[in-house]
Amino acid sequence: MTTTQPRRGGLEVRSIDYVPLSERHGKVWHLGPLWFMSNAQIATLAVGLISISEGASLFWSVLAIVIGVLVGTLFMAFHSAQGPQLGLPQMIQSRPQFGYVGALLVWLFAYVQYAGFNVFNTILGGEAMSTTAHGSTKLWVVIVTVAAFVIALVGYDLIHKAEQWLTYLMIVIFGIFTITLFFIHYPAGTFDVGHFQASPFFGQFGVVAGYQISWAIYVSDYSRYMRPDVTVRKTFFWTYWGSAIGGGWMMIVGAVLAAWAGKSFDGTGIAELDQVGNHVFDGFGSVVLILAALGLVSVTALNMYGGSLTLISAIDSFSKVRPTLSLRVVTIGITGVLSVAGALAATHNFLGNFSNFLLLILYLFIPWTAVNLVDYYIVRRGHYAIAEIFKPDGMYGRWGWRGILAYVIGFAAMTPFFDVGTLYEGAAAKALGGADISFFIGLPVAGILYYLFSRSLDVAAETRVAEAEAAELDSPAGEPNTL
Repeated sequence: MTTTQPRRGGLEVRSIDYVPLSERHGKVWHLGPLWFMSNAQIATLAVGLISISEGASLFWSVLAIVIGVLVGTLFMAFHSAQGPQLGLPQMIQSRPQFGYVGALLVWLFAYVQYAGFNVFNTILGGEAMSTTAHGSTKLWVVIVTVAAFVIALVGYDLIHKAEQWLTYLMIVIFGIFTITLFFIHYPAGTFDVGHFQASPFFGQFGVVAGYQISWAIYVSDYSRYMRPDVTVRKTFFWTYWGSAIGGGWMMIVGAVLAAWAGKSFDGTGIAELDQVGNHVFDGFGSVVLILAALGLVSVTALNMYGGSLTLISAIDSFSKVRPTLSLRVVTIGITGVLSVAGALAATHNFLGNFSNFLLLILYLFIPWTAVNLVDYYIVRRGHYAIAEIFKPDGMYGRWGWRGILAYVIGFAAMTPFFDVGTLYEGAAAKALGGADISFFIGLPVAGILYYLFSRSLDVAAETRVAEAEAAELDSPAGEPNTL
């Protein structure tokens, strides 16, 4: 079998192929700043605005944010722990549950997420830079996208390094900004407990949990180069607390800014960041926004990188592809073009569209995360035959009826509990006064069904194949054929 060189001219070449042990590197603590900074940016800040905009008090908004972060981050962190053990990107790991072709079901949704998030990220980045450096927002949208393209093309190592440096800057700059929030004047009653309202509370919880879970579709893309002797516990720990602290911090700041601004709130938080920042000294607001724009460049790069891997995986399902640098350039470019086109064509209803998009992500990926985690931790317990994942007619099959059926039923069970603002309100959500508890329905239904369906699997035979393959996996002749 022919193998792929890992880098060419400093650019990463590997994509959906297995990362052999000879190329494994990095320290587990690197996951902390990566996921801290991925969340500590102003797209995340906007997530904390939802319930305030619907009339909830700051107290109940912050409580919903904290619970949503603590719950939603659990799932993405458990997915992160799969990377060092399998040496594969996240989405390709869906083939054992959904089948070689059947995994296209979740890959389509994943790719929509990458492009969708980048639409919002680049809009915010463009507006932040237009506020500070002036010039057309659309021009800055293009500049943000091009900068992100370069980072995504260089690949895994540059992404990790960039997130580390941005983490140090974010802690200092946003630390000063956060302290400033304690010294500004708030409208009377801002910090009163207020009355509990189910609809905005569960809406905020769902959006927050969905935002955190949305990272699950590519979280192990950024741990797959680490050695398999990195423990699940440590991988989980650094991913969980990096993401939870970064995300929770920004969302709470967003809620506080919305409560401070009241009806004058601009919908994105950019004007408020500038105004509050200037309480430190004139021009500090611009410093905050420039850092925020850099954070958006980095997370846009993550989405381009993950989108490229997903697009290559989808193409590979129809026709075997060689994971080359040229293919990475093309697929990253396609992802960038789609997102910048969406950003340039977007309307001004940012907050409403962003809220609905996040809920859609939650709905689509709750059944998937349940199926994938139950398979990895309970059914197959981490034993996968890597080479078989890349075979159209391998032992995992072309269509994984167990995963597909559990996903579809889990999703269907959630639909009566959906509440997507003016777009759709399910009968159960309406009966509950607008409270969206679909999260608590889809997760156990899909997970339990997949476990029950999988009892007919001959896991012992699969494990023997995986163990026999392991000895050959990292030999020059034994690396999985992904050509």
